[in-house]
Order: sequence, then C-alpha cells, then structure tokens
Amino acid sequence: MDRETEPPVDSKLPLITATFWVMKIAATTLGETGGDLLSMRLKLGYAVSSVILLSGFLASLVVQLRSRRYHPVFYWTVILATATAGTTMSDYMDRTLHLGYARGTAILVVCLLSVLAAWRVTTGTLDVDEVRTRKAEVFYWGAILCSNTLGTALGDFLSSRVGFLRGALLIAGLLTVVLLATFFTRISRVALFWAAFVLTRPFGATVGDVLTMSRKRGGLGLGTIGSSAVLGAILVFFVVRAVLQEKRARAAVAPAAA
Repeated sequence: MDRETEPPVDSKLPLITATFWVMKIAATTLGETGGDLLSMRLKLGYAVSSVILLSGFLASLVVQLRSRRYHPVFYWTVILATATAGTTMSDYMDRTLHLGYARGTAILVVCLLSVLAAWRVTTGTLDVDEVRTRKAEVFYWGAILCSNTLGTALGDFLSSRVGFLRGALLIAGLLTVVLLATFFTRISRVALFWAAFVLTRPFGATVGDVLTMSRKRGGLGLGTIGSSAVLGAILVFFVVRAVLQEKRARAAVAPAAA
C-alpha cells in the first residue's frame, strides 16, 4: 500500500519530554554496559554478540510492530535492544574489521542519512509525531538502530582523538546547543530531534564510564555488572511509571467514550 491508502493507526511512540530523554540515556547507557558484558566479559566476541543481539532486536521489534497501541514495555525493550546491538556492531566494525573509528563513524553517518532519506521520500515526512503507519514505524526503528550504532562509534572516535574528559565535555556542549536551538531558534525540530538522539548515545557512554571506572580514575567503581544493575533499576522505575500513567489515561478516556 502507498501512504495514501495504508490505514493509519494511533501513535505507538511516547511523547518527547524531559522524561523521554532521561529514559533514553539510561537505556542506551545500559545497552553499552550490556553489550560489553556479552562480548567482552563472556568472551563471545563482537561478531557472535552482534548476531545474538540483532536477533533480540528483531524479536522485540516484531512484538512492537504487532502492538496496536503505545506500550512502554514494548517500546523501551526495542530501544534497549538497538543500544546493545549498536554497541557490539560498532565495536565489530572498528575492532574486528579494523575500519577505524573515523571510517566506521563515516559509514554509519551515510547509513543513517540513507534511511532518513528513504523514509522522507517514501512517507513525505520525518516527523516522529506522524509515525502512524507500519511503513513509517519500520523506517523509524531502522533510523533508531543506525543512530544508536552511530552514537557508539562517535563516542569512541571522540575519546580516541581528544580523550575521555574532553569528549564528554564536547558532547555535553553540543547537546546544550541543541537544547538552546530548540527553544530559541526556528531550526527544524525534526533535525534537532535526530541530532539529540545521536548525541545522547555517546553522552550515555560517558555516564557509563563514570559508573564503571575505578575510584582512582575518577569513577564510582561499580563495574560492568553493578552499573548495569543501577541503570536497569532506573529504567525499570520509569517504565513502570509510564505503564501506570498509560493505564490511568485509558481509564479516564473510557467513561468519556461510553
């Protein structure tokens, strides 16, 4: 079906609020530590880990696509799956294929722009508020997977060139610019959303480094498992909160519809 005849559905995506960005950072940071746990601590390697995590992504995506409404558990499970798969895929490109951080980042930029271009040509818009068809949702999740993988590669690239601390400050500065542009300029909100989505990935990685690194190196010394537990608890808290809010919203709408 084309976009004129494909039946629209209610949006299955959350509202873009401050809570959304907190959950996104927690999920992608958990994805970083989870991906490293599988590929490095369990010594499965980047290729095998990528296959396993991509399979998990596809399985969670099928559940999300088959859902008829926004369900926080389904949505954030797919986000987490893109983050874990993106971590190992980026590492596979950089460390196994030996493409290097710069070349890997450039390839992923092209991949993301290609998905966004195909999405724009096919559906006529990149506005996430207009993701109300199966076709648009597939493009949306393709862009999410590419952006989270790109964010991992970008973070590694910056750390290798300017160091961990300077890279973190640079990413934080860029996110501040995006935030200010959202409130004080007329720059496309769609472009700013995707810029923020990519940048919060390496920003989350720096948060993960702070949690995992030893106290001697300026971190909290929680290690990979401890950091994953903390981030998982934060994400679960907000997902449960979102589920309860959805239930209250549906309960409020039901009497009015009757």
